[in-house]
Amino acid sequence: MQKRFTLKLAAACAFAALAGLAQAQQTIKIANIVELSGPGTTAGTLFKNGVELAVKEINDAGGIMGKKIESSTVDTQTNPGVAKGLTQKAVDDGVLAIFGPVYSGSIMVSMAESKRGGIPNFTGGEAAAITQQGNPYVFRTAFGQSSSFPKLAKYINTKAKTLAVIYVNNDFGKGGRDTLAKLLDNGPTKIVADISTDAGQVDFSAAVLKAKQSNADAIFAYTNEEESARLLRELKKQGWTKPVIGETTLTGQKVIELAGDAANGAVAHVGLTVDAPIPEMLKFKAKYYQAYGSISDHNGIKGYTSVYVLKAAIEKAGKLDPKAVAQALHGLSISAKKNPGVIMDVSFDANGDLDRESFLVEVKNGRQVVVATLPALGKK
Repeated sequence: MQKRFTLKLAAACAFAALAGLAQAQQTIKIANIVELSGPGTTAGTLFKNGVELAVKEINDAGGIMGKKIESSTVDTQTNPGVAKGLTQKAVDDGVLAIFGPVYSGSIMVSMAESKRGGIPNFTGGEAAAITQQGNPYVFRTAFGQSSSFPKLAKYINTKAKTLAVIYVNNDFGKGGRDTLAKLLDNGPTKIVADISTDAGQVDFSAAVLKAKQSNADAIFAYTNEEESARLLRELKKQGWTKPVIGETTLTGQKVIELAGDAANGAVAHVGLTVDAPIPEMLKFKAKYYQAYGSISDHNGIKGYTSVYVLKAAIEKAGKLDPKAVAQALHGLSISAKKNPGVIMDVSFDANGDLDRESFLVEVKNGRQVVVATLPALGKK
C-alpha cells in the first residue's frame, strides 16, 4: 500500500512539474529592470512605458512565434547594486531577455549577471565602455558615445574655435567628455574649460560662471535630464547668448518642459526623436500620447524599438533560446519596411553597438525641430 502511494505521489509530482514546464513555455518571459525612483526616474519611466507599449502591440497581434510576451517591471532605484541584484533574480527566474537599466553606471555593474546567465540584455546606457568589455550579451537600444560623438564632433568643429565642456561626473558624463576630447584633439576646436558637475546637482551658478570666464565660443553640455534643465535655466539667468551644444539628453522632452524658454536655441545630435520626419516615428508619437497622455522622449523610443528588435532576432534564430537569440543579434540588419516596429532601419555589430540614421535638432518655441538628417556611419 505504502509503495503504491509513493509511486502515485511521484507520478503526481512529475505531472505537476511537466505541467509547470508546459505553462512556462506558453509565454516569452522578459524583465524590465529600470530606474523608477531616484535621479533616473524620468529616463527609466519613459523606457518602461515604451517597452510595455510594444509588448501590448505584439501580444495583440498574436505574439512572437505564436507565443505571448510576459513582462515584469522592477525598480533599480537608480542604484547599481540594486540593479545587479534584480538582474541576478531575473536570470534565475529564466527570462529570455532583459531590458535595462538605462543608466550607464548601473548597466556597467548589472550586465555581469546577464552575461553569467547567457541572457540578451538591452540597455539605454550610452557610455562607450559598456560595449568595450567583450560581453556578447549586451546590446544598445540607441547610439553609444563611440557611434554618436564622431557626428557631434564634426558639427562642433564647424561652429566653435574654443569650447567649454560642462559634464556630469559619472560613467555617462566622463565617458562622453573623454570621447569628445579625443575626437577634438588636434582639430580646429580647442577645449578651454573642463567643468565637472555632480549627478543631481541643483545649483549650476559656479559652473556657468567658469564657462563665461573661459570666453569660449560655445558650451558643450553633457548631463542628465533634470540637471540639463537646471543648467539651461542658469545659462539664461547669467545672460549666456553663445551656442549651447549637446547630445540627446540636452534637448529631451522633459528637459524642454522643465527649462521652459531657457531651452530655446539649444542644439543637439540625437539618435532618436519623436519629431523626426519619418511616418513610423510619427505613428509612435501618437500611440504613446494616446496610451500615456504625454509626449515621449528618446527613452520611450529606445524601450519600444528594443522589443521589436528582440522579436526580429527571435524570428531569425527560429527558436526561444537566449543564447541563439544573442548570436542572431550580432551582425543583424533589420529593415523597418519589413519590421515597422523598429521605426528606422538598424544594424548591430559584433560588440552590440547599433548603427542607423540620426538627427541634428534645435529647440524652437518649446519643441524639437529637426534641422538635418545624418546618415548611418556605415553607409557608403
